[in-house]
Amino acid sequence: MDAREAALRRAQGHAVRWLASLHDRRVPARASVDEIVRALGEELPDAPSPPADVVDLLATACEPGLTAFPGGRFYGFVVGGTEPAALAADWLVSAWDQNCVMRAASPAYAAVEEVAGAWLLDLLGLPGTGVVGFTTGATMANFTCLAAGRDAVLRRAGWDVARDGLVGGPGVRVIAGEDRHMAVDLALRYLGLGRPELVAADGQGRMDPAALRRALAAGGQRPTLVVLQAGDIHSGAFDPFTEAVGAAREADAWVHVDGAFGLWAAASPRYAHLTAGCADADSWATDAHKTLNVPYDCGLALVRDPSALRAAMGLRGDYLIQDEQGDPVDKVPELSRRGRAFTVWAALRSLGRSGVAELVERLCGHAAAFAAGIAGTDGATVLNDVVFTQVCAGFGDDGRTERVLARLLDDGTAWISGSTWRGRRVMRISVSNWSTTDEDVARTLAAIRRAAAGA
Repeated sequence: MDAREAALRRAQGHAVRWLASLHDRRVPARASVDEIVRALGEELPDAPSPPADVVDLLATACEPGLTAFPGGRFYGFVVGGTEPAALAADWLVSAWDQNCVMRAASPAYAAVEEVAGAWLLDLLGLPGTGVVGFTTGATMANFTCLAAGRDAVLRRAGWDVARDGLVGGPGVRVIAGEDRHMAVDLALRYLGLGRPELVAADGQGRMDPAALRRALAAGGQRPTLVVLQAGDIHSGAFDPFTEAVGAAREADAWVHVDGAFGLWAAASPRYAHLTAGCADADSWATDAHKTLNVPYDCGLALVRDPSALRAAMGLRGDYLIQDEQGDPVDKVPELSRRGRAFTVWAALRSLGRSGVAELVERLCGHAAAFAAGIAGTDGATVLNDVVFTQVCAGFGDDGRTERVLARLLDDGTAWISGSTWRGRRVMRISVSNWSTTDEDVARTLAAIRRAAAGA
């Protein structure tokens, strides 16, 4: 057995043991950063080490500091797990080590990206003539779509941003709801557009379409981007797309939808009504690691007009072997990147249309079960309308809510984060993992009750 095979076999053993531990292990990490640094060794060795031994050291030193993100009882942030076919495909991505820039360099990757992109557009009910770029995550997916929108509205105003930059050109307005995700602001900062103009939202975070219409009317004829939301990070609520897109269209604005986890509602007959009118937008961003449960590093930038995306993202180089049909490089910011479409294709092929719908519905069902269980807990109140996968709850005043959260993390059964929503501290549960079971929900609710009883 050569050194590479020995290292791979050793890594497989550690990976299998890690995954097998998820059902019973504490969800929070057990070791601190300093403890892991000491276990790894702070000094770089002078001499080489056998690859298999390096794998063993990495796995044994890091294991106590790992959080059980892939397990069924992690509900923090909006973090999915990794569906089995997608995990196995990701191992192949590393082994194949493809340059995923051009069709000529890796016909296999280009073909998989083409097929997976078409499946995504179909599954999400978006225009089949659109195009999909595979980015690092939802933030860069938003960046990519908004770059296409920025350049498009400036071209309509007679300004070529690719040639002349932003200085001296018409100012671009960006309008978003007051409860938009912070990733939108970050993407706009990257694009040189600054903070968006904010319009009112209702108590669940849904943009007020009448307020949007007033804001558009007050801005004159400036080039404009309107950012809508599919899935509020706290409530899970969806903007009223039909009315909001209609108002934006009247103002000749580019409409973008930040749907990091909520866009997947369109794949379920039971929840597709939440996205009614969403397909009339110009671009959409989501993260396949969230609701679809593929490995990290897989955002999706979906754009109605392929030429708008290529104008913003495309590049030319004398040394590149570029195809007149277009290349993966024409759709995203990066040149060097992983073969992200391989994992998306694997997840979609494994689940099929009905499996994706069932996954979405199962996650939503668990969220509803959490809401019902918390509502029956002494002193607890569910604060949002649970329409998708998010649950926000309070346990009396902010101090008691903080104590419940702290006791819950100490208990170790589950990992649930706190947040501040509508001026108060909340327990925010995000159900995103394909492997979460009814038993996981019951165990977590029991842990929440223990924490509440002691707080």
